[in-house]
Amino acid sequence: MKGNYDKAFENVVRLRVMSILMVNEQVDFNTFKELLDVTDGNLATHLRNLEKQVYIQVEKSFVGRKPQTNYSATKSGKDAFQAHLDFLENLIKENKT
Repeated sequence: MKGNYDKAFENVVRLRVMSILMVNEQVDFNTFKELLDVTDGNLATHLRNLEKQVYIQVEKSFVGRKPQTNYSATKSGKDAFQAHLDFLENLIKENKT
C-alpha cells in the first residue's frame, strides 16, 4: 500500500493543524485557536507534539510589544503528512469494492 500511516496525525487537532499548514506558509497561535476552536492548553499540547516530531517549526517574535508565535510546516512534516494522506486515500480506494 502506498503511503504510511502516521500516529502523529491520529488526533483530529493535529490533522487539522497540518492541513492548515499545508496551504499556508505560516500561521500564528491565535489564528489556529480561532480556526480550530480549542483551548490554549489543548492547542499548545498538540503543537508541541508536532514540534517534537520535527513536523512543524516555531518562530517567536514581537509585534510591537506583544509576543507572537508563528508556526510553519517543515519539509519532513509536509512529506510525512502527504504520505499519511496517500495511505488514507489508498485505504479508501481498497475498501470501495
